[in-house]
Amino acid sequence: MGKNLLIAHGGAPTAVINASLYGAVEEAKKSGKVEHIYGAIFGSAGILTENFVDLSAVPEAELAKLLVTPGSAIGTSRTQLEKPEYEKMVQVLLKHDIHYVLFTGGNGSMDTCGKLKAACAEAGTDICVCGIPKTIDNDISVIDHAPGYGSAAYFQAQCVAEIAQDVRSLPIHVVIIEAMGRNAGWITAASALAREKCGDAPDIICLPEVAFDEEKFLAKVKEIHEKKGGVVVVASEYLHKADGSAVAPPLYQEGRARYDGDLGSFLAKLVISKLGIKARSEKPGIWGRASIQSQSPVDRDEAVRMGALACKAVLEGKSGYMAGMMRKSTAPYEVEDVLVPIEEVMLTERTMPREFISEDGFDVTEAFCDWCRPLLGADLPQFADFKGEFNLEGVKLH
Repeated sequence: MGKNLLIAHGGAPTAVINASLYGAVEEAKKSGKVEHIYGAIFGSAGILTENFVDLSAVPEAELAKLLVTPGSAIGTSRTQLEKPEYEKMVQVLLKHDIHYVLFTGGNGSMDTCGKLKAACAEAGTDICVCGIPKTIDNDISVIDHAPGYGSAAYFQAQCVAEIAQDVRSLPIHVVIIEAMGRNAGWITAASALAREKCGDAPDIICLPEVAFDEEKFLAKVKEIHEKKGGVVVVASEYLHKADGSAVAPPLYQEGRARYDGDLGSFLAKLVISKLGIKARSEKPGIWGRASIQSQSPVDRDEAVRMGALACKAVLEGKSGYMAGMMRKSTAPYEVEDVLVPIEEVMLTERTMPREFISEDGFDVTEAFCDWCRPLLGADLPQFADFKGEFNLEGVKLH
């Protein structure tokens, strides 16, 4: 009987997680080294319950749909795993002649990947385990960026650009847009790419890497409102104060799973109560990771490559690595595909570096915009504007 390969997804889906699945399946089929290519239905839970689908039996035309399918076609999970679960996983793999395992996910899934690799080695097996990076948060350490982020960044920038047009049309209030991103502000920061010219929204960007100062925030809002009338604020969902406490207190927390209060609504109420200015909040939420219409072609192609690279690694007998990309050049955009030791990315979080954050902490730098722009894969739509609005310096735009 030939050797089999298993692919599992972990954590939240992205607009391109299925593209990585496609890349891995195609690489496995091309190799001729694999008899069955299994997908674990609902991630780690599917491994423990032996709930597999044979992807090698799926017609090519159906597999091709993975490139434009949001969510996870095989399901994913956040199953809590301890030593007994890893030991059981090894027995399941041996039972089904699975010699190669791929985990697609973020730093939490890479932790799972590394622990499964260790369990396989401890059991004396030759099972190879590798990881495929995936996260809209872009918080996996070591690598330049992860598949999933480029599409989320494009969605965020376009969403903010469109809301800004609405605010510019009736500039009488403050709009708070809450962005996803846990402790890392990469998605929030991508809002800056919505700007076409000086003075365009977003007017304020609040990152989780910068401690939130209520007094400074309100002063900034008031200043901009007096000059422009309408204010667009983009704020990360997990803003915190200088003492580390959440700006909007958590509603629920268990392990790494955390659900904070409605940050956007909290800030809107703050503006209303303290400044007496009309305010509202918007929260695109998971739409930002599920929007296939905002899928970046660069993101999709890189996701395919990462799936193929990780698959090739395990088929060559390499275990304990994660596929990744290192930036070689921004203009022109060029990355190098690499393998990173899994121990370097297990539960290690990468946040925005200081050089990407403005001096006052309410914006990002041009260096960030230059870094991020190629990942969007396409320019944002250009909008007409005949209103002759003013920028923050009071210079009329023509």
